[in-house]
Amino acid sequence: MSKSLRRVRAALDAAGVDAEIRETPLSRTAAEAAEAVGCAVDQIAKSIIFRGETSGEAILFLTAGGNRVDPDRAAIAAGEPLGKADAALIRAQTGFAIGGVAPVGHTNPIRAYFDPRLADFPTVWAAAGTPHHVFSTEPDVLLRISGAQPYDFTSQSKIM
Repeated sequence: MSKSLRRVRAALDAAGVDAEIRETPLSRTAAEAAEAVGCAVDQIAKSIIFRGETSGEAILFLTAGGNRVDPDRAAIAAGEPLGKADAALIRAQTGFAIGGVAPVGHTNPIRAYFDPRLADFPTVWAAAGTPHHVFSTEPDVLLRISGAQPYDFTSQSKIM
């Protein structure tokens, strides 16, 4: 088991969450991840990271798989202009590589925001620390354990 996957499992255990962690084929899109676990694309909680241009910190947006983050709305949520987060910033702040950023188990605290669309489902799936692992949980549990704040930061167009 990788260090990243162990950190996610430890964070889930510490929060008292008995989540199923499933190994999947490499998924580059939310649609591929949804197909791999047999759920709707919006049940995939994507971890989208931006760089706060004022703070220099990584900021996490947990987004329903079919939604796109609207950079202007996301900047309002974050209270600062946002830019592209590079792989080094993401790894330094979260401890995860791009493609496996989990909503929990970060090596450093991170500000996080939660797409309300995720609350429309009984179960959602999120990255578990590697590009090949996901975990399932209820949206309210994901909101609680991630420390995210609900905010409508998505655009009206959907990814298909």
